Amino acid sequence: MNIKSLLLGSVAALAAVSGARAADAVVVAEPEPMEYVRICDVYGAGFYYVPGTETCLKVGGYLRYDIGVGKGGYGGLIDVTDKRDFDKTHDTYYKRARAALELDARSETELGTLRGYMHINYDWDTVVNEDEDEGTRFTDTAADFGIEHAYIELGGFRVGKTDSMFSTFTGYAGNVIEDDLIAYGPFDTHQISYTFTGGNGFSAAVAVEEGNDIYTLDSYAPHVVAGAGFTQGWGGVSGVVGYDAVFKEWAGKVRLDVEATDQISLFAMVGYGSEKNISHSFYKTWNGKWAVWGGGTYKLNEKLSFNLQASYARGSDKIRTEDGDTIARQTAVVANVAYDVVPGFTVTPELAWNSQRFEDEAGDRHRESNWGGFLRFQRSF
Repeated sequence: MNIKSLLLGSVAALAAVSGARAADAVVVAEPEPMEYVRICDVYGAGFYYVPGTETCLKVGGYLRYDIGVGKGGYGGLIDVTDKRDFDKTHDTYYKRARAALELDARSETELGTLRGYMHINYDWDTVVNEDEDEGTRFTDTAADFGIEHAYIELGGFRVGKTDSMFSTFTGYAGNVIEDDLIAYGPFDTHQISYTFTGGNGFSAAVAVEEGNDIYTLDSYAPHVVAGAGFTQGWGGVSGVVGYDAVFKEWAGKVRLDVEATDQISLFAMVGYGSEKNISHSFYKTWNGKWAVWGGGTYKLNEKLSFNLQASYARGSDKIRTEDGDTIARQTAVVANVAYDVVPGFTVTPELAWNSQRFEDEAGDRHRESNWGGFLRFQRSF
C-alpha cells in the first residue's frame, strides 16, 4: 500500500508540474518587417537610399598598384646608394600601392541638389631618404595618407578642399597616366566656387582659392579663377584664367575637344602666363610664358584603348639649374594601352619620353633626353 501510494503521489506531482509549465509557455514574437535597401537611380549607377532617409549614397573607390622604371617620365628611383658599398649607386624600381575610398552623398532640396563628397588615399610607397651631409640616398618604404577631395555642394555652390578650378574646368589633360610631365596647373587647394550650367551646353564658373605650398595665401586677398565653356555632340571649347594674389601673376588656358568619330577623340590646349615677379606662380606651373598640350584616344574595341599625349614648353631664362644653366625648352611624349581585363579591372602599360634643352651663360646649349616605363594595375568599384 505504501508503494502504491508513493507511485500515485509521484504521478500527481508530475501532472501538476506539467500543467504549470503549460500555463507559462513562452510566446515567440513575430519578426519585425525588414527595410530593404532601395536603389536610387536619380544620380546614376551605384547610388542607394540611406535607410530611413531621402539621401542617396554611393560608396566607391579603387585599389591601385604602380611600377615605374627608367629615367624618363615618372620613371624609377635614380642613383640610389648601394647599401653595402656607399661609393656605388644604382637605379631601381619605384612602386606604390594605393587604397582609395570615395563617398558621395546627395539629396534634393528646394535650393537644388545637396552633395557631400570625399576621396581619401592611403599609400604605401618606395621612397628615397637623402642625407646631404653624408652624401647618401637610401631606399626605404613609407606609408602616406592624403585627402584628395572633401567638399560640400548646394546647387552650383561648392566649399571645401579639391583640385584647383584652373586644372579641372578645362578637363586636366589627356588620358595618359603621366599627363603632367609638363605641368598644366595646380591641384590641392581650399576652394569656394560657383558653377552655372545652362541647358544649351554653355557653362561658366568662378572660384576663390587658397593655394598651397609657397603659393598659400599670406593676406585676405584670395587667388581668383574664372572660366567658361561650350559643349556639344562634336566636342567642346573651354577657357580659364587664374590670378595669383600672392605673387601678383596671372595665367590662362584654352582647350578644344573634338569627337572625330565614335572611336577617336582628340584635344589641344595652350597655356600662357606672366612671370614678372616669379618664374612659376600658382596657376602658371609650366616653364616659360607659354606651353601646349595635345593628344587623343583611339578605342580599338570595348576592352582596349590607345592613348597618346605630346606637350611642349618654351622655357625661360628666369629658370636656372644649380649649375646656372637656363631651361630653354621642354618636350614630353607619352603613350599607353589601357586594357580592361574584366569589368572593373584595368591594366595600363605606359611609355614616356621627355627632353630638356639647357643653355649656359655663354650661350652654349646641350640636351638631355630620357625614357621611362610605367605599369598600373587598378581595380575600381
